[in-house]
Amino acid sequence: MAHDENPERDGKPEPDRPADRRPMPPESRTAGPQADGKHAADDAPDEGTGRAAETGAPEPAMTGRQRLVAGLWPPRLTRAQLIVALLLFILGLGLAIQVRSTSDSSALRGARQEDLVRILDELDNRSQRLTDEQRRLEGQKTELENSSDQAEEARKQTVEKEQQLGVLAGTVAAQGPGITLTVKDPTHSVEADKLLDTVQELRAAGAEAIQINDVRVVADSYVSDVRGGVEVDGKRVAQPYRFKVIGKPEDLEPALNIPGGVVQTLEKEQATVSVSRDEKIIVDALREAKRPDYARSSSR
Repeated sequence: MAHDENPERDGKPEPDRPADRRPMPPESRTAGPQADGKHAADDAPDEGTGRAAETGAPEPAMTGRQRLVAGLWPPRLTRAQLIVALLLFILGLGLAIQVRSTSDSSALRGARQEDLVRILDELDNRSQRLTDEQRRLEGQKTELENSSDQAEEARKQTVEKEQQLGVLAGTVAAQGPGITLTVKDPTHSVEADKLLDTVQELRAAGAEAIQINDVRVVADSYVSDVRGGVEVDGKRVAQPYRFKVIGKPEDLEPALNIPGGVVQTLEKEQATVSVSRDEKIIVDALREAKRPDYARSSSR
């Protein structure tokens, strides 16, 4: 009995076969699980995100101050930044010094025109005094050189010089034009440093002899505070403080009345200050002449 080879005759269709079946490359066989693992890793949620999702709380955002601190610390400086910082420091230091040096003249900037003219006149007078002193010394030199009797001339100049030094040392009395400065301090607020500033200002203005009450002021004089008053060279001086000063009145009085000067400073301490000129001031308080212990004349 012959069998029909056509499958359709049995009623069962034959399964489809691929027309061209090829073997899988080795790379595809090994890459398959790795690729699947990679996709699995990509699809896996982030651990932090998972925790945030589990807790339901969003991550806290950094504030502006925290971001600024994180950006500035720890510092990450380059050499160029260090050089720029050093230059800025030097520039700031120079500006500070310049401002401080110019601040000393701020009192004169606010002064009136009359006060500035008076200050200029005082400077001119000081310059003129120095010029006159130079001429006087040159004249003495000429007299010594041209005098027929140089010994007598030298003796006369020695006596004159001794008197001048005696006035400066306070060992002889002196008289001449000058001013009288009276300071009344009812509140006892004027201290020793204010009186010492007054003495220094008078010396700078050309004072040749100064007396405070009954105490002669010389080069080594000192002023100190004591309970309820002031001492000059260890001697207590009572109020009012009266300064008798010999010098050119036209120089002495303006020096005390300049803006920010002695008079204004004492008045800020609630003191009453008065200045009067006089053609004849007598300074009669004397100091004892002391022989130096170590200094000797170097002339031979």
